[in-house]
Amino acid sequence: MMFLAVFYAWGILELCVTSSLRRSNPHLTGVKLLPCIISYTGPKPSTHETSVCDTFVALPDSTLGGELIFGKNSDRPAGEVQDVTTFASQQYAAGETVQCTYLQIPQLRQTTAVILSKPRWMWGAEMGANDHGVVIGNEAVWTTQPCAETGLLGMDLVRLGLERGATALAALRVIVDLMEQYGQGGNCAEHFAFNYHNSYLIADQTEAWVLETAGRYWVAEKITSGTRSISNNLSIHGKGDLRHPELVATGPDFDFAHLFSGVEAGAALSPQSREGRVRQLCQHNESKFTVEIAKSILRDHTANVCMHGDFETRGSQVSAMGQGGHAHWFIESPFPCQQKYRLKVM
Repeated sequence: MMFLAVFYAWGILELCVTSSLRRSNPHLTGVKLLPCIISYTGPKPSTHETSVCDTFVALPDSTLGGELIFGKNSDRPAGEVQDVTTFASQQYAAGETVQCTYLQIPQLRQTTAVILSKPRWMWGAEMGANDHGVVIGNEAVWTTQPCAETGLLGMDLVRLGLERGATALAALRVIVDLMEQYGQGGNCAEHFAFNYHNSYLIADQTEAWVLETAGRYWVAEKITSGTRSISNNLSIHGKGDLRHPELVATGPDFDFAHLFSGVEAGAALSPQSREGRVRQLCQHNESKFTVEIAKSILRDHTANVCMHGDFETRGSQVSAMGQGGHAHWFIESPFPCQQKYRLKVM
């Protein structure tokens, strides 16, 4: 089975783990590191095959009904089981802990109710919503920073953000605080080596945030109008609205995406790429965006947005949040093009 193997250039597995990187990042001393690349010796995959998952949001000013609309396709290894699961709000005693996929961390005294679309083998989730009307989806990204052998998975951080965040900004703070305290890391697949960093799209009924990470570093951009989508590239070209305290983001030349991945600002996206196709469809539908349009984007095959193959769309979510409340639709079997989205309640 063919899986992803490269980010920049084929065959440079030592890119992320160099003595100079350790010298310039003393916090990495003593941490066992993995290259941010999948170990694979077969043919070079195409760009088409190295793109997995797409997430988008349409803010209230761009939707027909004035609500915020969120959507995500979760593309995972073929055959992996992904469940739509609800967890009730729960109280815990002081000192209790929660076992995430690889790490055990202190539990809150009170968690909020959530609905999650999650691979069955892991604790965390690819996407979901909570009863405050916060939604989160994550994306795999490959960066110049090394991947730690263990830590909190990006999917763990999605679930933790939803269980602990009453607003989009509060959920973002949960994610970055836990990431800084425990690190992100660990294998992201059940049956083969698959390591990456994460970006997130986090929204509530009034605003959205894009949070992008590279190792322990992060930057966040507030989205208040129009549409925004993320795929598998760092996309914040600039200093963002919030950032890791060690990032010196003064002056017009600071560019998070370029600094940590080499992606140039202003680089054109092909409409034949997943990232380009989703962005094109979102922008084309601004001012008339609806839940049904969101579903149609996630079912699109022009650039394999609805993915079939060694990786495939195992889960999909569409949410709408407005003054009248919030609603969440999920598929319960693979492939949005073949499934009816079903309304789920917590």
